[in-house]
Amino acid sequence: MKPETSMKNLLVLFVAILTLVISPKNSISQDTWDIEGTILTEYDLVTGLQVPWEILWGPDDMIWSTTRPGDVFRIDPETGAYTNVLNLNVYGGNGAEPGLLGMAMHPDWENTPKVYLVYNAGTSWSNVTERLSVFDWNGSQLVNEEILLTVDGGGIHNGSRLIILPDNTILMSTGDTGDGGASSQNLNSDNGKMLRINLDGSVPEDNPWPGSYSYSWGHRNSQGLCLGPDGTIYSSEHGQSNWDEFNIIEAGRNYGWPVVEGNCGGSSEMEFCEEFDVREPLRSWAPCIAVSGIEYYNHPAIPAWNNCILLSVLGGLGAQYERLSILHLSEDGQEVLSEDQYFSEFNQRVRDICVNPYSGAVYMALNGPSYPGSGPNIIKEFRPGVNDGISTIASQLVDALIYPNPSSDIVNIQVSEALLGGDYKIIDYTGRTVHTGTITASIVTINVSNEARGSYYLYIQNGKETITRTFTLN
Repeated sequence: MKPETSMKNLLVLFVAILTLVISPKNSISQDTWDIEGTILTEYDLVTGLQVPWEILWGPDDMIWSTTRPGDVFRIDPETGAYTNVLNLNVYGGNGAEPGLLGMAMHPDWENTPKVYLVYNAGTSWSNVTERLSVFDWNGSQLVNEEILLTVDGGGIHNGSRLIILPDNTILMSTGDTGDGGASSQNLNSDNGKMLRINLDGSVPEDNPWPGSYSYSWGHRNSQGLCLGPDGTIYSSEHGQSNWDEFNIIEAGRNYGWPVVEGNCGGSSEMEFCEEFDVREPLRSWAPCIAVSGIEYYNHPAIPAWNNCILLSVLGGLGAQYERLSILHLSEDGQEVLSEDQYFSEFNQRVRDICVNPYSGAVYMALNGPSYPGSGPNIIKEFRPGVNDGISTIASQLVDALIYPNPSSDIVNIQVSEALLGGDYKIIDYTGRTVHTGTITASIVTINVSNEARGSYYLYIQNGKETITRTFTLN
């Protein structure tokens, strides 16, 4: 070997080792946030998904995500590597409210690995339906769809979140499909309701109205559901222009829409509330902030958020309220004592959140800056604790680094063995691909000096595995 070749190889190795030591996790750390003394480190876990709608921590310790255009992704929370496990033919998708929406896992996952999904089907606004389906998980794909329930769908106001209740029934939120609330006050309709459903799709015998899926009524368009530690059911609900709501859901209760918005007030609303036993919200917002996914948080990693509801805020049509709201609950969970607001600096619609039950990290799915959401989007992680500044790539992992970050002239891509032979793209945040190629070595160098300054992401796919990394040119 020539001396200059040996020296060059040593220099490359030194730079790679130095990068691993000084770079944050996978060079995707963006910032840190001080939450009343707890430091959260921000990472772009996955970039480039098209309108992620539901994210949840699965019983297999993976993050599962639906996207409105019809894809289900299974994401490794350690590396951000993901696989597409289902692609559905849906009505809607990008540029519209309908599409693939809520998701839940069978409560006995070890013995019955099934996934429940809600999505819209049809060919036009006039014939949209909403399906609750269950799929088998075969270890790599969702297969064997069984349609459990079909309700009316629409171009707007389809709900629909899913949660599994402590008694192993499904709770599903449905919207009024834009009918002005006529269906919401009609107990012969499944729209504008909370529906309670057995895991096999049948009607529970102890539902409030015999033979009916309806569990509560008078809803407009609820897109948030979660459980408190004592089984209390919380929901977030879109108002019309005023009075978004945060509610406790109780069996048989009426929630007022379209006669009552927010708390009962005025003689006509008061009369209706008394006649129909309307349950008033714990909190309401005027003008509407466009509330979405919610999650209960109670983990020692972020003490300031203990016994709180994490509330995603889309920001409405004007896109001026986007944020993550922290609703501090009373000890019994029956009142909201105060609200804190975070991450409005992103100017991104926050669609949903989920929590890592081990580390207490919070994951946040963004949907772009404008209604109703458009990709490419990011799922961000906010990890408690100061970054230790050390990252390694093990050959058995699907992992990648991109450095320097930020860059001006060149970027280096360093990958684990699992990604060798894979194809890569460099994509700007409008979705335009500016570079493509194949990963032929563990370190690939790309000249980006001619590209516009701004934010980009690296997309690598090798077989079924995909991984993304973000970087900046300045």
